[in-house]
Amino acid sequence: MEQRYDVVVVGGGHNGITIAAYLAKCGLSVCVVESRLEIGGAQENTEPIPGVRIDPHASVLYGGAAPGFEQLELWRYGFRMSYWQQYGLAIGSDHRGFVGGNRWTLARAAETLRPFSERDADLWGSMMGAIEANMQEILRSTFWTPPFPPELDVDREDLPWVQTWTQATGGALPGNFFEASMVDVLDDMFESGILKAITGLGAWYSGAAPTWEGMAAQAFGAFLLALYGSGAPKGGMHTYAHAIARCAIAHGARILVNCPVEEIVVKDGRAAGVVLAEDAAIGDKTIWADRAVISAVDVQQTFLRMIGPRHTDPSFRQRISDINLKGGSLYVLHVVCRELPRFKGQAGELVDEVGYPGSALFPCDDWDSVTAQMRAAYSRKTTPTGPREMTIPVLMPTTYDRSRAPDGLHVLSPIYIELPPPEYHVEGPDAANREEEQITGEILAMLREYAPNMTDGNIVATFVNTPRDSELRNAGLVGGNWYATRHCADQWWTKRPLPELCRYRTPIDRLYLCHQTSFPGGLCLMAVPYNLMHILIDDGIAEPGGWWYPSPWHIRDTETTGAAR
Repeated sequence: MEQRYDVVVVGGGHNGITIAAYLAKCGLSVCVVESRLEIGGAQENTEPIPGVRIDPHASVLYGGAAPGFEQLELWRYGFRMSYWQQYGLAIGSDHRGFVGGNRWTLARAAETLRPFSERDADLWGSMMGAIEANMQEILRSTFWTPPFPPELDVDREDLPWVQTWTQATGGALPGNFFEASMVDVLDDMFESGILKAITGLGAWYSGAAPTWEGMAAQAFGAFLLALYGSGAPKGGMHTYAHAIARCAIAHGARILVNCPVEEIVVKDGRAAGVVLAEDAAIGDKTIWADRAVISAVDVQQTFLRMIGPRHTDPSFRQRISDINLKGGSLYVLHVVCRELPRFKGQAGELVDEVGYPGSALFPCDDWDSVTAQMRAAYSRKTTPTGPREMTIPVLMPTTYDRSRAPDGLHVLSPIYIELPPPEYHVEGPDAANREEEQITGEILAMLREYAPNMTDGNIVATFVNTPRDSELRNAGLVGGNWYATRHCADQWWTKRPLPELCRYRTPIDRLYLCHQTSFPGGLCLMAVPYNLMHILIDDGIAEPGGWWYPSPWHIRDTETTGAAR
């Protein structure tokens, strides 16, 4: 009834499996324990119709800048990408529908975008061109860099992302770029409301909200996360989970499913292992950890459920309890159809070749359509309704990944709208489930306004997961989605999730955090495990070989305190 490893990892989502792969490649014995019947967490595929694959949760990679793809050599374990191609853009006849292909075609298509001024097209093109040449460094400095020691006094110009953004743009950024919200910066830079709608919605759905003060760089970074690499894993997001699990197992890690953890064992102030729940596949089993226990579940489960109150200070537990994990929720619609949408062009004609593969966003003539949805979801805590509250992005994965559907069918997925987290909805946690038919009907009506061929005869089936469905389906999805938690100035970098936890260490010796409630959160694939590896190396837990390279901005504790932890 006992086993012993160097490291035990609690939680087999993408963070837990990735840190297991890193540590196993270092030569450590590692055991991952996962409560569900399968690993991967939000990296999940389902097949509601034979041959049709949809991603109920994560759909876009958001990790193209991650060092882990190179360091762990995921190509050896079956990982493949399907990249978007570069296509043009079009605006509907009433200027309220935007269809886009890949990254920088906005500037090239200025003549087709009537509400998009020539001045803005030139400015956007030059800015994005400068960013493109430095995008990996921008993203790594913002998300794939461990927080500095929180006691370190740092001038703003010494922050990693300030350095890379300034260098990339030649110092031509607005003076308020690192102090203002993304919307304030866009207001100062551009005339066209469409730019705020496109970039603001992209940031909001990807992490840092565009309205949060002091988070313009992070919001722009979140928008860029979806663009860098410009694609998704071939076959769906779960193929990443398969590849990273194969990597971990190939290096000797053991993964146990259907094994919820009852308790993290603490002896003499040090994490020593875990006890599995009585109803686990191997119940009442104790798994000992000689070097470390890593919790890849959220910070509240870690300290309020698995760590007994006698091991932490009451004030610390209260601050953990006060952390807001409800950052947002998504209503996700998947449409299986026989013919791809044919969107209206400038003169009302149907456009066949514009925006495929890529995405659609409507209505988006100005920022008001986005803020209306924000007010409904976050202020009134109601379901957005009608065109003025429903700014809808649509991704079309089968247009660039034919493994998602058999010949003759396509999947428009995901089609999103933001909703309040289930527990905060004024009509109750099941409100969106009761409104499913109405919400889906309104989304399809908007889609048909801009793509009139999306008739009942063309649509084969629709599938929905509401925020409540997501929580019930995958218990790791706090807030009803896969990013949850706030990305704002008071919960960022050396403050996330609390200052004393920002370096992934905890008050319990040899207990570390590796979950999206840690920095950076959001959708940054492999960022938390990569950042944690720096701390594990500093603490003598892991000793990687020549395949490892650290962030150039990492500062060891010994560099600021003069003594190792």
